[in-house]
Amino acid sequence: MKKIAILGGTFNPVHLEHINLALNAVKELNLDKLFVMPTFISPHKKNTAISAEHRLNMLKLAFANEDKIEVSDYEILKQGKSYTYLTVEHFKSRYDCKLYFICGADMLADFKTWKEPERILNACTLAVFRREDFLLDFEKEREYFSKTFNKSFTMLSYVGKADSSTKIREYLALGINAENLAPKLVLDYAIKNQLYTPDRYQQFIIDTLPTKRILHTANVVICALKLAKGLNLDADKVRLSATLHDCAKYLNPLDFKAFKLEKDMPKAVVHAFLGEYIASAVLGVTDLEVLNAIKYHTSGRANMSTLEKLIFVADMIEEDRDYDGVDQLRALYSVESFEECFEACLNEEMIHLKNKAVDIYNQTILAYNYYIEGKN
Repeated sequence: MKKIAILGGTFNPVHLEHINLALNAVKELNLDKLFVMPTFISPHKKNTAISAEHRLNMLKLAFANEDKIEVSDYEILKQGKSYTYLTVEHFKSRYDCKLYFICGADMLADFKTWKEPERILNACTLAVFRREDFLLDFEKEREYFSKTFNKSFTMLSYVGKADSSTKIREYLALGINAENLAPKLVLDYAIKNQLYTPDRYQQFIIDTLPTKRILHTANVVICALKLAKGLNLDADKVRLSATLHDCAKYLNPLDFKAFKLEKDMPKAVVHAFLGEYIASAVLGVTDLEVLNAIKYHTSGRANMSTLEKLIFVADMIEEDRDYDGVDQLRALYSVESFEECFEACLNEEMIHLKNKAVDIYNQTILAYNYYIEGKN
């Protein structure tokens, strides 16, 4: 009996991790055929602005030389929402085969919420890969599958890295080199067809910040978006807050006559408060949650919103930050331990400021007293 597998996803765009996973699955499962299948509309994501045609074309470029891998347009031609149970039942009826459906640890954790999970498991076997940015108790999941469905799943040896399509989209929109994230043919296609162009907020960042700070901005966006859904935050608000958090980093407050600079405000904090002013007065942002996330991303304050905390943390631990203790902070960065991570970041900030023997802004002191001292 032939062995066939399906690897689905939005693929907006396809990246090197997708390709490495596909090649590993073909080898490890000894597949006769792997169908790589872009969704028309994923039921778990907002509809992408990039057309199905473009996503399909980029996949074909990525897998053009792989005999055992075929890009399938089944869900695109079918249109509507792409439900896994319908797709696997279609392929099971069409092919006399042992059918696998490849998914990551994060998808396995959510499997119980999928539509018709029993029908999925009756048609195929889940082939699961670990992800370095998502911890899961697989034995606990096996017990749940056995008890609930009287089924199990197959583990792949592949461990997916944290690279993401989000990262490629942010990098390309901000003009950052993404050659280590996706095949050159895919990147060339995306650039030629202007698939990921800057919005007016990103364009302001491009026009205002130096290259190194633009990279930092992109990394803060990517870092913050990783936890947005799990923290029940609006992804668009998270993206906007992170994009503009440093928008005034290199602007002179004296150039903005209506901006009132607080007396004795430490220099390191000024850009955040000016950034809130720029976002509101120049860029027309009216969302108070977003404005506060920009305003307090450096200093913190007492009784912060979840969005404010997220931008504060992402600014401190994005992937290019390099200081003693940052890896320990990153290890805490998850939905389950987010509050602990935030408090650890705030404590690290206070230690850093004290070691520098600089004036500490009163809002930072209030935040420290509220979150750290108040618990001691």
